[in-house]
Amino acid sequence: MPSRSNRALTPASGRASVHFVRSYTVASSPTKFATIDESPRTQKQIAFGRDLSGAALNAHGELRYDWKKDEIDAIYHSPIMDLLYHGSNVHRLHFDPLAVQQCTLLSIKTGGCSEDCKYCPQSSSYSTSVKAQKLLDTDVVLSAARAAKEAGSTRFCMGAAWRDLAGRKSNFKKIVGFVKEIRAMDMEVCCTLGMLNDDQAAQLKDAGLTAYNHNLDTSREYYPKIITTRSYDERLETISKVREAGISVCSGGIIGLGETDVDRVGMLHTLSTMPQHPESVPVNALLAVEGTPLEKQEPVKVWDMVRMIATARIVMPKTMIRLSAGRVRFTQPEQALCFMAGANSIFTGDKLLTTPNNEFNSDQQMFQTLGLVPKAASFKVDLAEESHHHHSSECCGSKHA
Repeated sequence: MPSRSNRALTPASGRASVHFVRSYTVASSPTKFATIDESPRTQKQIAFGRDLSGAALNAHGELRYDWKKDEIDAIYHSPIMDLLYHGSNVHRLHFDPLAVQQCTLLSIKTGGCSEDCKYCPQSSSYSTSVKAQKLLDTDVVLSAARAAKEAGSTRFCMGAAWRDLAGRKSNFKKIVGFVKEIRAMDMEVCCTLGMLNDDQAAQLKDAGLTAYNHNLDTSREYYPKIITTRSYDERLETISKVREAGISVCSGGIIGLGETDVDRVGMLHTLSTMPQHPESVPVNALLAVEGTPLEKQEPVKVWDMVRMIATARIVMPKTMIRLSAGRVRFTQPEQALCFMAGANSIFTGDKLLTTPNNEFNSDQQMFQTLGLVPKAASFKVDLAEESHHHHSSECCGSKHA
């Protein structure tokens, strides 16, 4: 029979958190309980007459940077009930399971982008309802940040539809000012402005930028079918520059682009085998927009989102997993499954850049129904510090080239 759980109280961020440690031993007579030994990565195990799933075998909650694709594939394809359970368990090892961060995303420069991302209505390559606009005025941006803070957001994200910042010195100077002002509001500040050089990354760091978002979007193999104007290695190089500047990395992707499960696993493999895991991984579900090449894509089912979130949680246990674009299509019970799987962040507000988002009152009602509590802001780059011993001179780009 399994031994009783040992419970230990340890302080975390000034609050007591409960950690449960369960140990199981092999019974001498037939049993319904799982048979688990102390070396789950090296010995085959049986539960209820079946081999343990990839999720059960790998849900240790320890930071690893040597994940193999077949390991991640086995986790991803675990029975959904098993995957949900083990993703939830790993989540509880490192996070308050009821704490969900509320973030707000504002498009500070919309449309007219020279990139050809097939999912994006802001690309100048496609004819959509989104029209090119100039950078928003300072008063508009800061007013939006204050309103977001009053509504409960602790992270304010600013997106600009640019390939890079070349030739945009005046606009970049304004954005640096935005960062300083919003950081002074005691909010986390994130930007996504396209590709960066070292000097730009350093200036953003000095201004107080908490995180920089630069998504991989999908796997290296499928990427050329979605974007041709920027290479996968250029994305990894930007992430490397952000990391070297001491800024928290926010990098994830989009599902529902027509990719396969192999591509989803491939993207998670790239993220989880970086010298340091991203502190933040947004998981987006495509919201197909008329006029883009992907306008007829079928909506992502919640089970695909649950698989992505739970797998990301298991292979990157200390990372913030953000339930991002596409949440508007999921019901409250479906969103609850995503939180159970390991998501601990949402975007609030009327829209995400140019696509619709959940209503504020609906989110507040969901928090009340599910017993969720707002997660406070954090300005530490914890994963960078904890994995310093793993960091070598090779950057993300060279490691995955």
